[in-house]
Amino acid sequence: MGIKVRDKESIDRALRRFKRTVNRARVLRIYRENMSYTKPSAVRREERKEAAKKARRANRRRY
Repeated sequence: MGIKVRDKESIDRALRRFKRTVNRARVLRIYRENMSYTKPSAVRREERKEAAKKARRANRRRY
C-alpha cells in the first residue's frame, strides 16, 4: 500500500491521504483479526448475529 507525493504537496497532506487509503482498504482491521485466533464457533455466532441485524434493518426499510 502506498501513495505518490504530488508536486508541492505537504508531507502532512500526503500522510493524511495515505492514512485514508489504508483505512479504506481495511488493512489494519485484517491485520488485527489475524493477530489473534478466533474459534470457528465464535465466528459463526458473530455471522449469525450480523445476519439478524441486517435482516432487522431490511425489514425496517420496507415500510
